[in-house]
Amino acid sequence: MIVKVIADHAGEGKFPTFKAGTQVLMGEDCKHFIGWSACEIDGHATYVPKLFVSGGKLTKDYNPTELVQEAGDVLHVNEIVHSWLIATNEKGVMGWFPAESVVSI
Repeated sequence: MIVKVIADHAGEGKFPTFKAGTQVLMGEDCKHFIGWSACEIDGHATYVPKLFVSGGKLTKDYNPTELVQEAGDVLHVNEIVHSWLIATNEKGVMGWFPAESVVSI
């Protein structure tokens, strides 16, 4: 699916990719995004889809880096997870992007 960004998104910084099996210290559930929780992974404060965690460990490789995009940019959607997209931008960079900030084209 191809989408167009309708609202600028600044992201929350760059993160390393955490390997499956990495310990996750779960925090509070997100109020705005159902299915997500605040967490700490290898000393990094971030957020994680709860379905990526079982028994306090990641079930798959996970990189929480969000795409920094501006309105009008085009993204290719790879996966949708609880109101967020794993998408690739026109420069070939992959990351998370909020589904509420795009429309299908």
